[in-house]
Amino acid sequence: MTTLVYDGSFDGLYTAVFEVFEYRYQDIEIVSRENFCQENIFADIHEVITQQEKSERVLNKLEQNIGKHGIHELLKVYLSEDPEAEQLILSAVRQSVQFPGENILQNYADSHILKISKICKSVSRERHRMTAFVRFEKMQDEVFFAKIDPDFNVLPLIRKHFKDRYQDQKWMIYDLRRNYGLLYDLETCDFFYPDEKIDLKKYEQKFHDQEKNYQTLWQRYFTRTNIVERKNIKLHLQHVPRRYWKYLTEKW
Repeated sequence: MTTLVYDGSFDGLYTAVFEVFEYRYQDIEIVSRENFCQENIFADIHEVITQQEKSERVLNKLEQNIGKHGIHELLKVYLSEDPEAEQLILSAVRQSVQFPGENILQNYADSHILKISKICKSVSRERHRMTAFVRFEKMQDEVFFAKIDPDFNVLPLIRKHFKDRYQDQKWMIYDLRRNYGLLYDLETCDFFYPDEKIDLKKYEQKFHDQEKNYQTLWQRYFTRTNIVERKNIKLHLQHVPRRYWKYLTEKW
């Protein structure tokens, strides 16, 4: 077996896929450097050096065969952080090359394609919930800050939604689990990668003077508009699972 070790990036993964075809590897696995653990001492190790040109060639071929929507579905698989993500994507690319005239992502008889479909639905559901449950808090520097902790790495998928929706104010969304975030400064919307995780205890000390008042007013509004006689916890949990309550000011 040949193990292709890449840097964990999106372009790195598709560079690895390109080199599978370039060197005509058969029995292979693709593993990110972070998750690489050489258990099989007889495996051949191939170090992948990320090359955007190779990545783009794979993506251009995919666009011809499965369209931009298909590429977006494979992006969701990559962002799912599923242990089999690399092998699933490689399988999809191989099938798209073998059957260029078919929409291979609808071939649910194939176990890999079926799992891709299930992963995409889960990631899409998480993306939707992040757009609904994000709560911003105003900081002393006039930046609105939100913290999230999604099951999947959906921050790249919600970037456009928040950029289009909140164009008139500075904001920041930070992924607690993956230690990176999005920053919009009224002109650009870019990812940022802090050297250390944000200290949430110190973070609350930087609230704007008005923020606590806003939170109190919102909690009071939520309490007053609640109709006790119509309370349905089971239905409520279906729409707002308990694991998302930590984001919601009205649930504190």
